[in-house]
Amino acid sequence: MALGANSQPEKGTAVGGQGGAAIGAAVANDPVQGAVVGGADCAVAGALIGRANEPDRCPYRDRYGKCMRK
Repeated sequence: MALGANSQPEKGTAVGGQGGAAIGAAVANDPVQGAVVGGADCAVAGALIGRANEPDRCPYRDRYGKCMRK
């Protein structure tokens, strides 16, 4: 995991980017391009998942701004 990743979105970005790069390099015809695309896509997904899992963050809001928890 990347050093200095303290928040959930940072951890999700680091883990997603590293995992996506490894998988992309392994399955693509061009390993470099697969690593870049896989790392970028999974880093974004990891950041979004990490953001949704922050403890004091409201994951969903209705159109009036009211917090909607699961």
